[in-house]
Amino acid sequence: MSDEILHLQGIEKIYFKGLPNEVQVLRGANLTVARGEIVALVAPSGAGKSTLLHIAGLLDTPDAGTVSIGGTDMTGLTDRRRTAVRCADVGFVYQFHHLLPEFNALENIVLPQLANGATKKAAESRAMELLDSVGVADRATHRPAALSGGQQQRVAFCRAMANAPRLLLADEPTGNLDSETSDQVFGALLSLVRDTGLAAVIATHNLELAARMDRTLRLDQGSLQVG
Repeated sequence: MSDEILHLQGIEKIYFKGLPNEVQVLRGANLTVARGEIVALVAPSGAGKSTLLHIAGLLDTPDAGTVSIGGTDMTGLTDRRRTAVRCADVGFVYQFHHLLPEFNALENIVLPQLANGATKKAAESRAMELLDSVGVADRATHRPAALSGGQQQRVAFCRAMANAPRLLLADEPTGNLDSETSDQVFGALLSLVRDTGLAAVIATHNLELAARMDRTLRLDQGSLQVG
């Protein structure tokens, strides 16, 4: 079986198509990420990195080009099938944790597993394993408001990994943290990803963090270049 997890070919995306203010954000972007590989995506704000990640994660569709996950072309899938693939195979992490405030840390990680068909017992067991792996198992019963920013983001990492995805997409996952916390939290994320062996694309402005990944790509005028 091929180790290729994500393959983007000739991705184009145009906003306000046909209007005077038309903007082409992506121009023939190509990307392949293998199992166990962590790729840094570097780009200035507004360059289209979030758009690229949303297309890769099936949250958006390109105007041209193809998206394949695990060797399967996602083009033409129904919305229901795209949602199913997203839930099972793709994990997302954003700059802000987006944890559900009325649920504690454990519950935030259990819920996506229940939605994906896991039993409560199995979901709770995996949630505790993940929390322990990033050093916040002792905060399992605390709601997000009772957690520090770094703890909130670690819980968000665990939630993204809850259903054992093949692909992790992270958009400035430490951008809302101070430098010391960012370094610690990013280290936890890298360890979690490497221990799992999935494929990951992590967008960041931080070149020091990018240097800790396997390779760096720069999004420049809509296409991807070796960083």
